[in-house]
Amino acid sequence: MPVDWESLDRDALLDLRLCDLDLAIEGSWVEPHVEKVLGELEQHDLRLRPHFWLADEWFSPENIPGVAIPFYLAHPRLMRLERQMMLEVEGGTRKECLQLLRHELGHAMQHAFRLHRRKKWQAHFGVASVRYPDYYRPRPSSRSHVVHLDGWYAQAHPVEDFAETFAVWLAPRSGWRKRYAGWPALKKLEYVDELVEELAGKRPPVRSKAKPYALRTLKHTLREHYARRREHYRVGYSDQYDRELLRVFARPDEAEGERADAFLRRHRSDLRQRVARYGGEHVFNVDQVLKEMIGRCKELKLRLRQSEEDTKLDFALVLAAHTVHTLHRRGEWHAV
Repeated sequence: MPVDWESLDRDALLDLRLCDLDLAIEGSWVEPHVEKVLGELEQHDLRLRPHFWLADEWFSPENIPGVAIPFYLAHPRLMRLERQMMLEVEGGTRKECLQLLRHELGHAMQHAFRLHRRKKWQAHFGVASVRYPDYYRPRPSSRSHVVHLDGWYAQAHPVEDFAETFAVWLAPRSGWRKRYAGWPALKKLEYVDELVEELAGKRPPVRSKAKPYALRTLKHTLREHYARRREHYRVGYSDQYDRELLRVFARPDEAEGERADAFLRRHRSDLRQRVARYGGEHVFNVDQVLKEMIGRCKELKLRLRQSEEDTKLDFALVLAAHTVHTLHRRGEWHAV
C-alpha cells in the first residue's frame, strides 16, 4: 500500500525506506530536461535510445546504455530534504541538471557502442579498465581536459574524461571550437565530432534495459542513506587554526567588535558556497572545516577587528586554504 509521505515531518520521513517512495520521472520537474537532451541526440541522428530510472544517485552502469537519476529530483519535498541534509541539491537547477544529463549520456554512449575498446579512443582518453580512484587531485591549470562539471571532473578517470568531453560537445551553442582553441583538449573534442559522424544512423550493439539499484529495490531508510553520504564527504579534523584565525580576528582584550563565531554563523551559507564554488569542492566538505573553525573562534572568544566585507574576504581565503590542507593531508582531494 502506498505511503502518504509528503506531509511527514523530517524525522518521520527519514525513517521511511527508499522503496516506499512513490515516485516517477514522468510528470516530475526533471522530465522536460530528459526530453531536451534526448532531442539533442536526435539532432545528430544518434540512434542511442538510453532509458532513465530513479535510483539513489547519478550514474550510468557499465555495459548498460542508460542513466540513473537521483530520486530527490522527482519531488520538491525531497529536494528540500536533500538540501537540508547535504547543503546542496546536485542537479537541482536547470543548468546543472542538463550538464549532468549530458555527462551521463556520454557514459551511455561509451557503453552502447563499446567505445572504450577502440585504440583511438584509448589514445585520447586512456584505458577504461584502470582502477577508479576514491579521490583525485585535479590540476586547475591543465588544458588537456575540458572544464564542464565542478571540480575539474574530467581529470578523475579516463571514462569521466570522455563523458565530460562528450557533454561539452553535445551542448547546443557551446562554441567548443572557439572556447578550446589552442588547448590539447580540442583534439579530444574533434575526435568526438568524428565519432558521432561515424556512428550517426547506426544502432548500438549494446541495448540492455537493466536498471541496477532502481529505487523500488532499495530497502534502506532515508536516514541510513544520508548517514552514508555524509560520511563519504566528511573531512578529517584539523586543530591548527589559531595562527590564521588571529590574523583575521582579534582576541577579546584587543577589540570590541562582534563575536567571531556569531559572525561566521550568520555568514556560514555564503562562505561555504563561495569557497566550494571557487575550489570545486563539495559544499559539505567545506562546511565540516568551517564548523570546526567556528568552534575554535568560540573557544578563543575572538572578535571582529575590521569591516564585515574585509573580514569575509580574509576569512574565505583562510577557509579555502584549510579545506585544501585537510584533504591534502589525508592524501585526498575530490571525491569521485
